[in-house]
Amino acid sequence: MAETRLETLPEECLSHVISFTSPRDACRSSIVSGMFRDAADSDLAWENFLPSDYREIISRSVSPVEFSSKKELFRKLSSTPLLIDGGNKLIMVCWLEIRGKINTRMLSPNTTYGAYLVIQLAGRAFGLGVLPSEVSIEVGDYKTRGTIYMNHEQCKRQEVDVLSGGVERVLCARGDGWLEVELGEFYNDGSEKEVKMEFREIKGEQLKGGLVVEGIELRPKHSLNLEGFL
Repeated sequence: MAETRLETLPEECLSHVISFTSPRDACRSSIVSGMFRDAADSDLAWENFLPSDYREIISRSVSPVEFSSKKELFRKLSSTPLLIDGGNKLIMVCWLEIRGKINTRMLSPNTTYGAYLVIQLAGRAFGLGVLPSEVSIEVGDYKTRGTIYMNHEQCKRQEVDVLSGGVERVLCARGDGWLEVELGEFYNDGSEKEVKMEFREIKGEQLKGGLVVEGIELRPKHSLNLEGFL
């Protein structure tokens, strides 16, 4: 009887319900039946998983963002570096602040996530490693803080400090040519909350430049990668 009642639901109704889950759950539900697949792959479902300002983001992209569905757009925004504003958004500053936020309903429940700032340092980068930068993650009443250095020389000394039980945040090279540093980690218990992530260096007054920011990447720790389900 349950299957019969589900089959009578309009696809738009089922897509609306799926939009309140997560991208991972939407991909998993698509294997239930053909009806679920159509509903889970619909633009109505994936529209809710995209950032609220995604239209503005892609309109400011250096390269055109081509996509045939909102699901494909989600995959591209999640996995492909996207430079905006002519690639010159951050040229030279005195204070540096990068903030990001995401709702936990877009993530898998009962999972520990790490948040990583993905960057690149230009050959003539300057002023970034004079003072340590502060990083933090806040989820409800939970908040974690740390410090990082933003150049390769400080990073090498920082790795030595880690061995002696000191500083824990380390700038690391990725396989795709970018660098990343962990801002912190948090546990998603399944309740709906807002995750706030921050990187900043506002204590020094020296000029800073040469930092290329791809974005903040969230990925499960000790769990399957979301890309495997998209």
